Amino acid sequence: MTTATATTASDLEEFRVELTGYAYRMLGSVFDAEDAVQETLLRAWRGLDRFDGRSSLRTWLYRIATNVCLDQLRGRGRRALPVDLGTPSAPVAASLGSPGPAGDWLEPVPDATVLPADPAELAVARESVRLAFIAAVQHLPPRQRAVLILRDVLRWHADEVAELLDASVPAVNSALQRARATLTDLRDTGRPAGGDLAGEHRDLLDRYVDTFARYDIEALVALLREDAVHSMPPYPMWLRGAADIGRWLVGPGAGCRGSRLVRVAANGGPALAQYRPDPAGGHRAFSIQLLEFSGGRIARLTHFLQPRLFPLFGLPLHLDP
Repeated sequence: MTTATATTASDLEEFRVELTGYAYRMLGSVFDAEDAVQETLLRAWRGLDRFDGRSSLRTWLYRIATNVCLDQLRGRGRRALPVDLGTPSAPVAASLGSPGPAGDWLEPVPDATVLPADPAELAVARESVRLAFIAAVQHLPPRQRAVLILRDVLRWHADEVAELLDASVPAVNSALQRARATLTDLRDTGRPAGGDLAGEHRDLLDRYVDTFARYDIEALVALLREDAVHSMPPYPMWLRGAADIGRWLVGPGAGCRGSRLVRVAANGGPALAQYRPDPAGGHRAFSIQLLEFSGGRIARLTHFLQPRLFPLFGLPLHLDP
């Protein structure tokens, strides 16, 4: 068992990825998650003299991380996607309108930032960072959120969670039951499911990349489910229906013509970094696109119009001609 006298900064650093994954599930923001983990490791380093080794170093760090996340969530509304907050917009709108406050929206996360290297843990971890799951857990009160993630994602025992949260085992079990019931109700609304990218969907992604690069909107619309959804956080407007998405793309969204796409991995699945043409030359960072598939078609397109995300994926903000 690691003790305070034997613990080094590198020992703490080994937990960064899994703690970032935990904080991201709690907070719904990769930037907030990284801040929370940095604060966690700083508190741990400063408090090593109080770590007596009666629990594992991992448990102690999760206790600190949970408290940091709960502090961040205090008095804050849930992060969401545009589709969770209002009715679809008209595709003939002249523009996206005004962006909502940055703290209102979920953010995507690079796989490398939150997913474990161990293949045995990877499948469960992927599912628990899907956008649909992250959006759903934001509906839970913060302590229920922590209980659900610790029990159902990280597979902690009820007594371990109770000790971490200074709660009783019956209270933990009750919170878990309520959290599971809430998620079951949300899943019944028909959100597209996650899952590994099967051959059929891999081919669908390839065709989407090709049609978007050529800006062949008729062919792109043919890849969509009839009830497909398209949203562009941090803007609250969103569209439902392949036909309306097509009208938007050839209308107000036509500035995407001539874009370049770079494949990345985000939220446990394939994603695309979109660079739009820059009037000054080359292409500039524009959005991170996440696609969800259902029934052999694209069911959901979420374009995060946040260029500040690009460096997290190791990408430049500008591509030369």
